[in-house]
Amino acid sequence: METEQRGYRGVAIESVTNPRLEQPAAVANRIPEPLPPPGEGSPPASMIFENVKVLGDVESARFARLMSAITAWVSPEQGCTYCHAGGNFATEGPYTKHVARRMIQMTMEINREWKSHVGETGVTCYTCHRGMPVPANYWVAGVGDGGGQGIVGGKAGQNAPASQVGLTSLPADPFSPFLLESRDIRVQSSTALPASNRRSIKQAEWTYGFMMHISTSLGVNCTYCHNSRALRSWEASSPPRVTAWNGIRMARHLNQTYLEPLADVFPAHRKGPQGDVFKLSCATCHQGIAKPLMGVSMLEDYPSLADTMHAEEATRLAAAIAPESAPQSTPDSAPESGGRSAVD
Repeated sequence: METEQRGYRGVAIESVTNPRLEQPAAVANRIPEPLPPPGEGSPPASMIFENVKVLGDVESARFARLMSAITAWVSPEQGCTYCHAGGNFATEGPYTKHVARRMIQMTMEINREWKSHVGETGVTCYTCHRGMPVPANYWVAGVGDGGGQGIVGGKAGQNAPASQVGLTSLPADPFSPFLLESRDIRVQSSTALPASNRRSIKQAEWTYGFMMHISTSLGVNCTYCHNSRALRSWEASSPPRVTAWNGIRMARHLNQTYLEPLADVFPAHRKGPQGDVFKLSCATCHQGIAKPLMGVSMLEDYPSLADTMHAEEATRLAAAIAPESAPQSTPDSAPESGGRSAVD
């Protein structure tokens, strides 16, 4: 193992890496070669193709190139008809076409509104899918919770080692409280006595399980974000902690705004045992490394996913396409570097 000091000497803010895993990680996170660049000056896609509801203002040549890239990123074996009806691409056809629209909108919002987490690197469909229709890492409720009622009642997710919490006997669902609901992650008291901290042991276990998920998803240890002598202190933490703070809120917003509202669209085989849709977590993008795809951006080759519309137009289109029951949510404001937050 190798360590790299990332903070002042003596505060134990360091990055721990395993050299044996670096080469396999580099191979697994190699980005695909971009498609040949399109010609310039073609008319908007909405003038050439029918029923284009999201990318209609993109030049038709760029639109066709992007559709070819998305096919390679998401459904290389199934081809275009994974989302489109064969013989008439303009019809609504498979449910996957509606899902793809929402995912394109989601990708554009991430690149436009969540630079506090993704920076200028941004994301594309490939960031999560990596050549598969369903990303390798997603979560649903009720997986690994130890089953239903037993002779002494339900386990409530306890003592049923689950892979998402490192095969420990922590609550098997560390995602719902923080990546779907907005529960308080902070459980550590700021005083020596418990008067100011009414959190339970199980709340602490939820937090610890979720922190283990983040650590595993990014391939880092606790000191990548936290100072080992003062885990609670924002002033003593490293900048990645602010990035992670925003990432948690981004994942929650995306689950609430884009994935949960698709419950009536996804078929039963694309849902969990309790009927909820597949949702994203830190592992969906990161897949074991601190910076997805080794920090290489694909947006320069596919700028249509960066920000092709003004925010007002994107909001109008999202409202027109999304189900009426879609919850409205806006990103929380992140703490400034070195700032303090009640729910960090």
